Amino acid sequence: MAAEEIRVRGTVQGVGFRPTVYRLAKACGLRGDVCNDGQGVLIRVSGSEEAITEFVAKLQIECPPLAKINQLTRIIYKGEFKFDNFVISTSVNNAIKTEITPDAATCPQCQQEIFDPFSRFYRYPFTNCTNCGPRLSIIRAIPYDRSNTSMSAFVMCSECAKEYHNVENRRFHAQPVACHACGPSAWLERADKKSVTASMFSMLDDVDAVCTLLQKGEIVAIKGLGGIHLACDATQETAVQKLRQRKKRYHKPFALMARDIEVIEQYCSVNAKEKELLTSSAAPIVLLQATGKKVVAPSIASGQNTFGFMLPYTPLHHLILRRMNRPIVLTSGNFADEPQCIDNDEAREKLGTIADYFLFHNREIINRVDDSVVRVIGDKAQIIRRARGYAPAPISLPPGFDNLPQILAMGSELKNTFCLLRERKAILSQHLGDLENVMAFNAYQETLNLYLNLFEHKPEVIAIDKHPEYLSSKLGKELADTNQIKIHQIQHHHAHIAACMVENGIPLDAPPVLGIAFDGLGYGDDGTLWGGEFILADYRKFQRLATFKPVAMIGGEQAIYQPWRNTYAQLIAANLWDDCQQQYADLEIVKFLKHKPLELLNQLIEKRINSFPASSVGRLFDAVAAAIGIYRDECSYEGQAAIAMEAIVDVSSLNNDKETLIYPFKFSFSDRIYYIDPRPMWQALLHDLQQQIPQPVMAAKFHKGLANAIVEMVKYLSQENLISQVALTGGVFQNCILLDQVTKGLQTLGIKVLTHSLVPANDGGLSLGQAVITAAQFIHES
Repeated sequence: MAAEEIRVRGTVQGVGFRPTVYRLAKACGLRGDVCNDGQGVLIRVSGSEEAITEFVAKLQIECPPLAKINQLTRIIYKGEFKFDNFVISTSVNNAIKTEITPDAATCPQCQQEIFDPFSRFYRYPFTNCTNCGPRLSIIRAIPYDRSNTSMSAFVMCSECAKEYHNVENRRFHAQPVACHACGPSAWLERADKKSVTASMFSMLDDVDAVCTLLQKGEIVAIKGLGGIHLACDATQETAVQKLRQRKKRYHKPFALMARDIEVIEQYCSVNAKEKELLTSSAAPIVLLQATGKKVVAPSIASGQNTFGFMLPYTPLHHLILRRMNRPIVLTSGNFADEPQCIDNDEAREKLGTIADYFLFHNREIINRVDDSVVRVIGDKAQIIRRARGYAPAPISLPPGFDNLPQILAMGSELKNTFCLLRERKAILSQHLGDLENVMAFNAYQETLNLYLNLFEHKPEVIAIDKHPEYLSSKLGKELADTNQIKIHQIQHHHAHIAACMVENGIPLDAPPVLGIAFDGLGYGDDGTLWGGEFILADYRKFQRLATFKPVAMIGGEQAIYQPWRNTYAQLIAANLWDDCQQQYADLEIVKFLKHKPLELLNQLIEKRINSFPASSVGRLFDAVAAAIGIYRDECSYEGQAAIAMEAIVDVSSLNNDKETLIYPFKFSFSDRIYYIDPRPMWQALLHDLQQQIPQPVMAAKFHKGLANAIVEMVKYLSQENLISQVALTGGVFQNCILLDQVTKGLQTLGIKVLTHSLVPANDGGLSLGQAVITAAQFIHES
């Protein structure tokens, strides 16, 4: 008889892995035990060599739905073997090397039970099993046992305990298992503190009453899985406008939730990949193309042709929407830019002026986790915001990243995430928001401390962005100074490119790729602001080969929210303002700009007073949008004008190959770097404005012209550099049209195109890039 110790690492705790091991071991006639510990799952088995081999093969084939085996090792067991059967042993606490499973949407079996009057889980809002339910949102420590979660406050009743201990039951060792008799409960409150009961609405219970309140046009704050949301009927414009005014979120699109796919298809087209995402265990918000067959309230997503839809992902949401035949708004419970509320008392205080009613429950949310956002481009999912359902599932590093120190990467200022790196794994935090908001920055620090404790991570190196004013960088320097550890400053766009390389499996010692990194801005190595970069890069180093002609961001951050500033700066940089006043004086954009304090603006540009030049493609989009009359004066969030311009693009012009339907750009070479100059584009655009060419056609000509310029620049650079792979990264490449046009153009050149799918192209993926660049530099130095 043989005896082996089998170590399994990966996502193997809290996902029904041990019961699967038990079932397969029994089926193979093996003796021994299985337990959770800090490194994952440890299995000790005794039996014939053939039976053990069969067991290992079946284990990898029949892995539970939420589990993921990253590594399985087998060694001969030399200890005393005292087992005469196969058993599941209690968890062992030791060094933390295992993974935490993301929160998972309600599985079909649990959905069926909550609507089955003969089930003991009928209408129970917190029904779950090993295949679904809360994970990251409730965990305090590893191992993932009930005592280490917020479910420790609830003692299992005899029925739940029976299922919990029955290895044949799908709730075996499901840590959050509970029922009406012993688990968390939900209740309804009025914001004005007057008493309320479901019977007042002739409803089944308080959860069912929420549906009636939403149908009546009320705003309800709903405590869910990873935070509190604000909800209203998405088809009632009065309710939606009321929510916008109270929440102070005046234009940014609202996320929608619908009961099922059939409801969503009344408003949007849903292809096979989008349906797969909507119904997955991650259950993200998926951006879908509006069809116009049925319409939601006009202010749901003003200026856009897509809606962000998700399906119910907890029993609570399924129960609320049971009778709802139309979508609801489900947006984060906060004022604009603040972190989402997670605590009942906090919500009463902060959301009392927004919500009319509260649906609370008494299960504590330990980790704030926003909803993830995904978009399908071609046949590939592109994550825009990585949070619930995806975080903190680890990302495996490519070949070559061995013998690493523990690294902490602090991320960016906007759309922040941080990253813990060790043992060829990168643990990327959930989306944490914009750190310029003081409460978001405080929440960032709290989440960072929680992760460091949760994973017993003791950084030996800290990676930060080079921008001296980023709060994440300042905090990273403080941590490095306090703990006397090394700090690495990583260039913003190099980090973007490295993140894209990692998720595409590019090995450490692979030849450099050409990274095209377009965004709002990032701090450059020369002390200027970059944002339209062609960079030859590997993980250790990079060389800037080309960029866009720098143009002043007049007023600094004001240029993000007042697109006309970028239009004027572009016209000045192109030496076209005099022509505008002489040849194009009757254009709306010229008349608009003439009413601005141009002498003052010129002084700001000349003296570089809060108006530093930037090669930002993001600001170029804003400038063009403002010129053709889209959100010219004000935007309430970054990229609003650019997104609206993408939404109106004329498809027939886009698909027409005539050169007259492409705005031209020109190239120049100076100081050992190529520049893309948009001056000819502006000349052509001004002419089109004078000819009153429709906005959608001009938007298409700009997108095609920019894509064409990018592909042509790659041709130029390929003549001087060996380029076989191009990585497209940065927030600008969340634009579907630009990404598609550039990808097709590069593929015709025989170039392999790398894009994002596991982490966002925007700054949400930056910390991953920071971490791997630091790791590569460490390996090189050692």
